[in-house]
Amino acid sequence: MIKVENIDIWGFEHAIRGMRNPKNSWDKSDSGYNLDEELVIGPNDLKLMRTLYKAGTEHRKYLRQIFVSMDITAPLYWWKEFDTYKVGTVANSCSTMHKIASKEFTIDDFSHEHLLKLSERDKYTDYSTYVALEYIVSVLNEYRDKYNKTNDKKYWWQLIQLLPSSYNQKRTVTMNYENVMTIIKQRTGHKLDEWNEFVKILRTLPNVEAIIGEEE
Repeated sequence: MIKVENIDIWGFEHAIRGMRNPKNSWDKSDSGYNLDEELVIGPNDLKLMRTLYKAGTEHRKYLRQIFVSMDITAPLYWWKEFDTYKVGTVANSCSTMHKIASKEFTIDDFSHEHLLKLSERDKYTDYSTYVALEYIVSVLNEYRDKYNKTNDKKYWWQLIQLLPSSYNQKRTVTMNYENVMTIIKQRTGHKLDEWNEFVKILRTLPNVEAIIGEEE
């Protein structure tokens, strides 16, 4: 499971202006604002953006001046892979260490869409992984109650060390369009559903598909 909310994008205007600095070609820029005060990329600017994009990372520095911020809720196992992209990204997360006992755990605090329910379990096993998660949730809540009543750290440790990697955490992430393009290139067709869904969302960001152009 992955959920992306509150997407903000900024920086196109100064990125376009900057990408024309090396050849002093500002007079060829044809981007501007429409009646809705939205920036529309002109054909001349788009052509240069595509050319620089295809020329490689050393030439497409303008991408690093276009920024996107978003709230992402995803399981810890996905965040562990996302941390590969720490360079050029900033993230503020909800604190597992400080707030893990602040609310009762529910099954929907975890990504469980692929867990087998009783009716779906493998015929060669007696176990339902969904039922197993339900049991873990009940144990977590038991020790949460004990910790909140006693403030005994030994109960807090039960929460920290038992918490499954399917636990969903929310982070506010800021990155640039170079990060966006890298993620699209490296994670398209990934084994994890969360990556494929995230790539779909990134492709809908303003001008991403236009910049990539016919490379694919």
